[in-house]
Formats: sequence, C-alpha cells, structure tokens
Amino acid sequence: MSNGFKYSVVTVSAILVTLLLVGAMVGQSQEGSPADPYKHINVFTEVFAKIKAYYVEEPEMKNVTLGAVNGLLVSLDPFASYLNADQYKQYLKTKEDPKAGVGLLLSRKYGYEIGIVDAIDGSPADKAGLATGDIIEAINGISTRDMPLAYADVLLHGEKGTTVELTVLRLRRPEPTKVTLTRAVVTPPALESKMLDKETGYLAVADLSAGKSRGVAAAVASLQKQGAAKLVLDLRHSAVCVPEEGIALANLFLEKGTLGSLSGQKVKKQQFEAVAEKAVFKGELVVLTNRGTAGAAEIAAAALLDNKRAQVVGERTYGDAAQRKAIATDDGGAVLLAVAKYYSPGGKAIQDVSVTPSVAVADMEPEPLDEDESAQAKPTPAPKPEAKPAEDLILKRALEVLSGKAVQAAAQGRN
Repeated sequence: MSNGFKYSVVTVSAILVTLLLVGAMVGQSQEGSPADPYKHINVFTEVFAKIKAYYVEEPEMKNVTLGAVNGLLVSLDPFASYLNADQYKQYLKTKEDPKAGVGLLLSRKYGYEIGIVDAIDGSPADKAGLATGDIIEAINGISTRDMPLAYADVLLHGEKGTTVELTVLRLRRPEPTKVTLTRAVVTPPALESKMLDKETGYLAVADLSAGKSRGVAAAVASLQKQGAAKLVLDLRHSAVCVPEEGIALANLFLEKGTLGSLSGQKVKKQQFEAVAEKAVFKGELVVLTNRGTAGAAEIAAAALLDNKRAQVVGERTYGDAAQRKAIATDDGGAVLLAVAKYYSPGGKAIQDVSVTPSVAVADMEPEPLDEDESAQAKPTPAPKPEAKPAEDLILKRALEVLSGKAVQAAAQGRN
C-alpha cells in the first residue's frame, strides 16, 4: 500500500469517524438502538482499496478522496464543507476580514455542482444577471465539482476592484457562459416600504442580518401612521441572514403561539414562544416567498403560516435553516457542518422540506434569449434589464388574497 493511499485512507477515515459517530448517536436517539459507525468505515475502506487495485487506470487518490468526502457531506447537509489545513486558514482569514466580494450565496442543494441561492440586490453578481438556480461550474478556471463550498466562497472574495471569472450554466442557456465580476464592498439591501393604497402597506425585507427586525418594526409603525391596516411582507430573495432574526421577525406579527424550535444531537432543544409585548402589527397580513427565500426569512414564513397568522403567497422557499459549526480535524483542517436545525411550529425541519406557500404562484418567467445568445455564449452576460415586467404576479395574487377576491374565486370554482 503506497504512502499516498495510506494518507488518503487515514484522512477520509478521520472525517468518517467524526460524521458517522454523529450519525450513530442520531440513530440511537431516534431508533433506541446504537448504530455501529465502524462497520460503515470498514465498507468504505474496502471500496477505497478496490478502486486503488482494480480501476481501469491508476486513480488520482487525492481526487477520489475529495469526491468521497464531498459526497458524504452533501448527503447530510448541502451547505457543508471539508477544508484542508491551507483552505481552512484562508477561510478563517476571509471570515475575519471579508474585504470585497461579488454578492453570491451558494449551496449544493440540488446535486454536486455549486448552485446560487441568491444574488444580493445591487451586488456585482446581481448586476451581471446571475440568479437563483444558476450553476457555477468553475471559478477562475478551477472546476467546482470537488471544491469545498466554503472554499468557493473564499475564492469569490478579495481586494476591492479585482476581478474573478465564473463559468456559469444559466437557466435556458444551452452552453456555459463566462462571467467576469469585479469585486466590491457589498452592503445589505435597505428595507423598502410604501403604501400600495390608502389601507395597504408594503414592506420588502431582502436582508435579515443582525438587528434588522428592529428596522422592520420601525417601518411597520411608519406604515401604520400612514393608514396601513393591511400589510404585504415581501420576503422574496431574502437570504442574507442571522437565523435568530427570523424568530424576531415573526414575533412582530404574533402575540402568542410557538414560533419554532432549534435542536440537534449536541444542541439542547430550544422552543421559541411569542412574546405579546413584542408584537407591533395586528392587521391582515400576507407574506411573499420565492426560491430565493432562505434562512431567517423561511423561519418567519413558517411561523406565520403554521400559526394561521398569514397566508403565504408565491413559490416554495429554498430550504436552509440550520446552525452550523466548524469542527476541527486532525489534519489541521475542519468540517463545516449543520449541528442543529430549525423546525417549524408544526415540527418540520425547514432545511429538509422548505416552506410551501398556501397560495402557489410562479415567480416571473426569465427573459427569452436573443437568437445570438442561443447560438453561443457571450464572454460576459448582458446586464439585467432595468425595466420590470408589466405585472408582478405574486404581488397581484397577494392583493387579491387581502381583498378577499382569491377566496371568492375559490368558492365559485367549487360551485
């Protein structure tokens, strides 16, 4: 057995022990009988050895190792990563001093490729037209297939004014597109509030970073002073977040009831209850969601829906509500893994099932391709059109729900 092969087995086995012991304890708590993680490690090691001995050509064991580790992690948590020692150092440095970035939130939720959860409004990525569901195949020419998710985020950051080239597979485009983005300091989107008519307020919350719920409370109070007795809470493309802000946001509209819970095998279960004094709005409420709604926004939407406080109108949310932690490995690296999940008041793990709206409406269709765009990919995509579609179908349906027209239409359909 070569030294390289031994090292690969030891590296993977160390990670497997960490993860499978987690699985064993979960299995014990859920099924009442202990699981044997070492049995699974033995199977894995044997398969690893067979690959080394019988594959059609001498395999690059480093790639085999990374592929195995990534496959294991993605099966548990689409946002998980294993970082080697050098990558982990870069990751910590970026966390301490993020400098500039491109405004992308990433995941491996739908497979081994790195996908875009959302592009922050006004960011370089947003201005280039990148959106939820796009796939990043390479960063600066480096394939992302076996790239740790957290390391991909590291590569997107750097000095302000420097560039990064992405190879992106975009919706309805047959070939990958090269996109060059210039890094910039990305600021969280501001709250958007306005009156839609004399009694209906509109509040778009595209960012739920720390303390943002206090700004929401102030904006709601301002709308009420303007006459708002009904409210549209727009959580579409709200993915930048601190999960706890989702609980705080829901409490602004609920005087009583369970807002959700957090639990994990190493995290003591916490159940969050509404505090009456924190509620600021008692009128009719509709919440808007789409595929870019993630994290804290999903926690809030689930709480309001399960408590029958609001109708949720739009698309199924992304599915990301977890507490994550960097767990050190013996090689100096780390595993970034979900250690606890947020659950809806109804007991569903939001990361696993997302939030399904009570009134389903598809978000706006993507712009059709020009003939030359269909024929070949351009070096850089055209900027996102400034002009919005004539009609926001999700908002339109939300207003129908508030006016009672949607209920009337449903009743007529049953007759």
